[in-house]
Amino acid sequence: MKKPVVVIGSYNTDLTIKSRRIPQPGETVIGGQFSEGGGGKGANQAVAASRAGADVSFVARIGNDLLGKAGLQRLREELIDTRFVVQDPQQPTGVAFIVVDDAGENSIVVASGANALLSNHDIAAAQQVISASQVMLVQLESPMEAVRAAIVRAHAAGTMVILNPAPAMSLDISVLKEVDIITPNKVEAEMITGIAVTDEESLRAIVQKLLSYGVRHVLITLGSKGVFTGSKEGMEFLPAFRVSTVDSTGAGDVFSGALAAFIAAGLPVAQAARKAIAAASLSVTKLGAQTSAPTLGEIERFIAEQQVPESNVMSL
Repeated sequence: MKKPVVVIGSYNTDLTIKSRRIPQPGETVIGGQFSEGGGGKGANQAVAASRAGADVSFVARIGNDLLGKAGLQRLREELIDTRFVVQDPQQPTGVAFIVVDDAGENSIVVASGANALLSNHDIAAAQQVISASQVMLVQLESPMEAVRAAIVRAHAAGTMVILNPAPAMSLDISVLKEVDIITPNKVEAEMITGIAVTDEESLRAIVQKLLSYGVRHVLITLGSKGVFTGSKEGMEFLPAFRVSTVDSTGAGDVFSGALAAFIAAGLPVAQAARKAIAAASLSVTKLGAQTSAPTLGEIERFIAEQQVPESNVMSL
């Protein structure tokens, strides 16, 4: 039986151009393929969780405009509960301009629009679904006041809290005592703890520091290297799968969304993380943020067909 996941976060319309390379300041590069699709860290993670088998509700703000209406339709097509997606009468739907180069790297500029107005009131209005959910997933692309309110309410209700601390920014560590799982990438982990990622010893120090703040599980995503995970029970390195990268946009969101789905389904954290790595690995083989998120069937087939390579966390 599906276990519900609630995602608090942002919705953007992604406008993506595939280009030979990312332009330097002041430079114009003639690009290639253009695509428009759903984006925003919150929405990306909600789609990833839904495709990975979870029953998902989404709490967000969009504009009462054409982009917002198209966004609601996309979310509903992904079987996501949009009752708590507010259409703001004043602000436009958020927009992200993305350039993806031939190596799959990207450069992104975001105009937040209605996302910047997600409020405590919006979180309070969603209290019932927050309390009823097995897992709540939240990021930092929404106002910090709303993020904190969501974490406090979920923790008080006994809902597991997963925080994806992205985009990278300084974070009030007092909020971490109510976080069950944190999923920073290398840059985010460094920014929160002040410890530079250089080798396995530094990763262990970061995990220890985050645990000391009150977090119960730490999953540091290292891109094509995999994930370094730790809790009071111990630490281990979970290697990634070898794939040909087409577009890395949204891979971290796919990891966090799939992780939430697999934990809500009852898997232990390490096992859920391994399946989420497979989901993220699959996602970089396709263009787009939400469109690249794999289904549960695709994830399971991929795991059955692939071999996890030997990998050494020391080679960072």
